[in-house]
Amino acid sequence: MAKSLENLTTLLLITLTIFSFISLSTAHDYSFSKDLSAEKELNHKKQKLTHLHFYFHDVVSGPNATALRVAQAATTNVSAVSFGYVAVLDDPLTVGPEPSSKKIGSAQGMYISTSQSDLQLQLVVNYVFTEGIYNGSTLSILGHNAILTPLRELPIVGGTGVFRFATGYAHLTTYMFNLTSLDAIVEYNVYVLHY
Repeated sequence: MAKSLENLTTLLLITLTIFSFISLSTAHDYSFSKDLSAEKELNHKKQKLTHLHFYFHDVVSGPNATALRVAQAATTNVSAVSFGYVAVLDDPLTVGPEPSSKKIGSAQGMYISTSQSDLQLQLVVNYVFTEGIYNGSTLSILGHNAILTPLRELPIVGGTGVFRFATGYAHLTTYMFNLTSLDAIVEYNVYVLHY
């Protein structure tokens, strides 16, 4: 009996040792990153350059405003350049400059008056496309917009859908600015690299 108890103990020890080694060898790697092959992950797609041309309609006046003030500093109303003004927007993007032109998407995000001496905005916005092959895709822009400069350049910092891994830039030109209402129409020429 002592011999069978010794054999059982030995067998149990061997079994536990084997299970321990199996558990250690199949343990998960909990590292937070690993290198991937872009070609393999993107199914060998090549990067391409796309030019987009559209108009951005920023309506801050009237009952159908598409950009609304949501915050301001205590001194914003006495500042000549509205320093500290924060607005959220859901502005239409259209094919032509006319408000009735075909809508191709929306600019959704916010802008902030960030200069104490000039009309300059920090723009944080996603261009959400709703037409054609770009339907459901977005481009993200984050940058400095000196709105009185005739030609401005803002960086594209990302995108989704067709524009996944997007980089590039947008050239902005003011098409119309109403000094009374402060409504504006801005022409966009966007150059985006994507897969």
